[in-house]
Amino acid sequence: MTNSYAITTDRLTRRFGSFTAVDEVSFQVARGEVFGFLGPNGSGKTTTIRMLCGLLTPSSGSGRVLGLDIARDQEAIRQRIGYMSQKFSLYGDLTARENLTFYADIYGLPRAERAARIDALTDLAGLRGHDRALTAELPGGWRQRLALACAIVHRPQVLFLDEPTSGVDPEARRAFWDLIYDLADEGVTVFVTTHFMDEAEHCNRIGLMYGGRLVALDTPLALKRTTFDGAVLEIEGTPQELARATLLAQPGVRSVAPHGARLHAIVDEAVLRLPHLAAALETAGVSGIHIEAVEPSLEDVFVAIVDRYLGRQPTPRDETTTR
Repeated sequence: MTNSYAITTDRLTRRFGSFTAVDEVSFQVARGEVFGFLGPNGSGKTTTIRMLCGLLTPSSGSGRVLGLDIARDQEAIRQRIGYMSQKFSLYGDLTARENLTFYADIYGLPRAERAARIDALTDLAGLRGHDRALTAELPGGWRQRLALACAIVHRPQVLFLDEPTSGVDPEARRAFWDLIYDLADEGVTVFVTTHFMDEAEHCNRIGLMYGGRLVALDTPLALKRTTFDGAVLEIEGTPQELARATLLAQPGVRSVAPHGARLHAIVDEAVLRLPHLAAALETAGVSGIHIEAVEPSLEDVFVAIVDRYLGRQPTPRDETTTR
């Protein structure tokens, strides 16, 4: 492994009996990179992270973290990385400061450094003045920042975050990502799984997992530019399910997926010049119709890539992002 990579995998695979959770996944993550790992529940994200953290042994294939073999050097890896799991893992009956002290002990932080490090992390997590409160009494966003502080108390070179902002409000999510950027600026490699597509926009690169396989890997901008040979329409209409079913029956419409309170339809370019979609929706009994061409979001990218992977959509102009 060259010094430029903090993480590498080569056909990494994990099977549970007859079920293959991770299927020959290969990628590299550069040192200091914020790498997003996306996909629906059950796509293999958490299993991949657990292998990289030395918590699961691969069934086949290989991987290295900071030059260490994930199958042979698991204890050494765990001492050099930070890991924040999906499930909140701090002790609710300890104060924030006591949790930080506990993790400093676990990671063997020298006592001479401990007080200064805990003070610095208290400030980093925005917990100054609240560090004596019981962790169970802290708001969800503060608990997440505390969990992050505990994961980096030993100054890891690589930080694994598994769905770190699940269950917290948008403002808390933004504050959490500010902390991620600060760590990346200090040279920490951040490997983060998320199902929030807007969060993935902030990553240097993203890998898209589906069915245990890595189906795309590139920068957010490159994925948007190379995935589509058509266009995206944002459509309002009530009832939404009727609108979706009607749109899917129209020529030139490749896929339709919910996008918040609206629908996003991936369509052939020719559809942009035809008025038949609005007319079809009106005829079907859909009301409040508004149709507008928009730039593709990462959600649109993911839908298009999965459709192509499943054979439901034509191949895009550029195949360089698929693996």
